[in-house]
Amino acid sequence: MSDLLETPLHDLHVELGAKMVPFAGYAMPVQYPLGVMKEHNHTRTKAGLFDVSHMGQVIVKGRDYEQAATALEALVPVDVLGLGENRQRYGFFTNDAGGITDDLMLANRGDHVFVVVNAACKSDDIAHMAGAMPGIEVTEVTDRALLALQGPSAQAVLSQLDPAAAQMRFMDVATLTLDGSDCWVSRSGYTGEDGYEISVPATDAVALARTLLAHPDVEPIGLGARDSLRLEAGLCLYGHDIDTETTPVEAALTWAVQKVRRPDGARAGGFPGAEYIFAQMQGGAGRKRVGLLPEGRAPMREGVALYADDTAADPIGQITSGGFGPTVGGPVAMGYVDLGHAEIGTTVYGDLRGRRLPLRVVAMPFTPANFKR
Repeated sequence: MSDLLETPLHDLHVELGAKMVPFAGYAMPVQYPLGVMKEHNHTRTKAGLFDVSHMGQVIVKGRDYEQAATALEALVPVDVLGLGENRQRYGFFTNDAGGITDDLMLANRGDHVFVVVNAACKSDDIAHMAGAMPGIEVTEVTDRALLALQGPSAQAVLSQLDPAAAQMRFMDVATLTLDGSDCWVSRSGYTGEDGYEISVPATDAVALARTLLAHPDVEPIGLGARDSLRLEAGLCLYGHDIDTETTPVEAALTWAVQKVRRPDGARAGGFPGAEYIFAQMQGGAGRKRVGLLPEGRAPMREGVALYADDTAADPIGQITSGGFGPTVGGPVAMGYVDLGHAEIGTTVYGDLRGRRLPLRVVAMPFTPANFKR
């Protein structure tokens, strides 16, 4: 662990009794004494506080928002230019084959685009943006931590510190004063629950975290519960459910390609791999990401091969995320299957230590989203 990076909240995690593990080059809390199951259920019923400071925060700035957004649209199949001020949108970088090199959040903060990228990809992402957008300033924000407050009590908790938090809609961004600090806040998250992501000056992060944790409805939550929460929400984890070999069409993420960037749109294409992605949007891809419900009690995890029946020799897909869903009350999974087996209700078989066990293809999310629209 000695060569791992630490977030500004590292000592607080240790003080709170977290089990620390390596993750994306950082020492991160995987669970606290409460345990993964109770952390998951607490987030679903009250509010959980996550440290996501390992993720990359980047400011993309041109002479104005229009120039920065136009430059970014050459790298992502997303309507950045049409994003309203103080609004945020999900997107992804693509490669020349249409594969996803990272997924990210993009926010219009008036005179610049604020980008949040995955920890494991941030060095490559920043180099990619800096190299591909001449005349645009690409600056990694290194003096701020990032917290996520998620759960049905999140609004009540945060609005006690700044009442403006209650007025934010899903995907709004704002600067709020929290515990005396100017924080860049978005109403978003990756648990399927209502909540906020909070960029706070690193020097103020521990104090803000302590203030939030002092509320009786807030508990610290680790990577273990994060994973079960986002899996139940049907959200992709980069490097597992999406990667450089999967396209947005295969990953069932075409909803994130707005009409203006699609074929015949006013600003169609112009991003890496556009011809491959458009061909799949019009003609279909050979495989698709689907939700899977194992019909027994045994969880099936990442890497389990999927077959059309219990005797077939050749796999038709593979699980990319799987485990026990505490809110569902049973095992859940997602993965890729060929199109012939992607229809809702189809039964496929997973090879679990030499036994072929059935799974049913189902719609996602596994638990209804609780976002404030």
